[in-house]
Amino acid sequence: MQQVVTGSEAGLDNLNVVPVQAREPGPGEVQVRVYASSLNFHDYLVACGLLPAEPGRVLMSDGAGEVLAVGEGVDAFAPGDRVMSHFFPNWVGGDVDLAALQGVPGDHIDGFASQLVTMPQAAFSPAPIHMDYLEAATLPCAGLTAWRALMEEATLKAGDWVLVQGTGGVSLFALQIAKAIGCRVIATSSRADKLERLSDLGADAVINYREEDEWGRKAAEISNGGVDLVVEVGGPGTVTQSVRALRVGGIMSMIGVLTGISGEFPLAEFFQRNAVMAGITVGSHEHQANMISAFSEWQLKPVLDRSFALGDLAEAFRYQESQAHFGKISLDLS
Repeated sequence: MQQVVTGSEAGLDNLNVVPVQAREPGPGEVQVRVYASSLNFHDYLVACGLLPAEPGRVLMSDGAGEVLAVGEGVDAFAPGDRVMSHFFPNWVGGDVDLAALQGVPGDHIDGFASQLVTMPQAAFSPAPIHMDYLEAATLPCAGLTAWRALMEEATLKAGDWVLVQGTGGVSLFALQIAKAIGCRVIATSSRADKLERLSDLGADAVINYREEDEWGRKAAEISNGGVDLVVEVGGPGTVTQSVRALRVGGIMSMIGVLTGISGEFPLAEFFQRNAVMAGITVGSHEHQANMISAFSEWQLKPVLDRSFALGDLAEAFRYQESQAHFGKISLDLS
């Protein structure tokens, strides 16, 4: 079995495929045969060295697979169980603190670009029975981030308006969740073919942000005074328009920084709207259990784009760079 690790120098050209060093599970640990992972922007930053990690770090925060063996004291899993990872193994529930945000797989510790892993049982939850491994592997980061933004940090009701940006994993999950609870969705993209696919997924209105410079004001017009929630994934390049899209008293879920980590913010427009901003970094074990329960009830499945073999992880990241994808890019470790 194999795994992919960072090299002595950062960069996609320096990723190395190496043999897995198998280890039997100790007390409180489980050994898992990993069948799938999925790409997130966070993983890309680690692979490129923009988020520093130790040389030899096994990449990827997301994983789904089958339990092969359990150590002494493990009570949550048994051999044969289908499992998926937790992005924050140490955040069980309640309010977040610094300790809860430590131990992220593929960053702080070794991750799931490995066909075999041995980790504490807290690193895993059951996988939804209605999803295969490739589908389940998209949930721990992107799915849970969207879930927390819409269902844990906001109080949405049927008929409310949600604005999502682009066609990445978080945005499409947010669109699907919003429609599942009866909300109306405005979606943005710069490509006509993607806008058409967003409409097919249920978006009530779409905006081409290349053609509509003031797309925030357009969203406010469509929603008759402003949207209830913006799922903000762009960062400084999009936040001004996101503020202009909000209704008075609306919420902005600040999730991503795809356009950079700093920039101007329209403070006056924000506080004049009496708006609220919630910083969202994935979620807790409790949030994940809530998500899995709802997705199972709704029979919701992720939107998958392309799948790559483990040894082609660098190619998968370059495809992610191209921004040509619609939905989640998967890693097939089977």
